[in-house]
Amino acid sequence: MVLGVLMMTAMACSPFLHNAPTVLVLGPIAVLVAKGLHLNPDPFLMAVATGAGCDFLTPIGHQCNTLVMGPGGYRFGDYWRLGLPLSFVVIVFGTPLIAWFWPLVGQ
Repeated sequence: MVLGVLMMTAMACSPFLHNAPTVLVLGPIAVLVAKGLHLNPDPFLMAVATGAGCDFLTPIGHQCNTLVMGPGGYRFGDYWRLGLPLSFVVIVFGTPLIAWFWPLVGQ
């Protein structure tokens, strides 16, 4: 559950800070949370990195979103219609997959 919360937090911060600064800000927090729970920090860092790279809700969250906005004739609100379900899929499937590929217990 904490992995999902970290991923959602990174998704929420990404439109305002961009991808790299989001990871730089939330990365140390994720490590502290993992150490506080006595778990491996790798899956927590992957949740932050995945969440920061998966901002589908706004055209300003990623440069590719901005590039297709004008030529595609998209409006700002169009990103929510597809971005919200896609973000939900990333959280629902990404969280258990991260925990599976990077085990929580170890190190």
